[in-house]
Amino acid sequence: MNRERGASSLMLALLILILGSLLLQGVNQQQASYASRVAMQSLALQRQARVQSALEWGRGQRWSGLVEMECRHSSSSATRVCLRVLPGDKVMMIAQDDGMSLWRLGDVIQGEIVFSSHGWSDFCPLKEVALCRVP
Repeated sequence: MNRERGASSLMLALLILILGSLLLQGVNQQQASYASRVAMQSLALQRQARVQSALEWGRGQRWSGLVEMECRHSSSSATRVCLRVLPGDKVMMIAQDDGMSLWRLGDVIQGEIVFSSHGWSDFCPLKEVALCRVP
């Protein structure tokens, strides 16, 4: 009878060990998933910051405003910044990097470009989507 108790105690200990191992494996997989998500979000935030920075850099540049679309590369990164001249003395600045784009509208007032005080937009502010694309 003592052998049976010892065997059942051993089985119970092994069962607890197996369940604990499975639980730890699940927690480890969940932690790896969270770490991956955090890394992706961190990269997305860095990309967003680069594009915002490039948009501000472009705002401080002297643009000719003579051509329909004029593009430059930001000095601090490979982010492309373009100024598109629109009908009615309007302009739109587009900053683009690695699939992320930001837009900012402005007006041409007495030959000077004055950008909207409402800041940038993360979606195309125009009805014609083709005008929001960078060639």
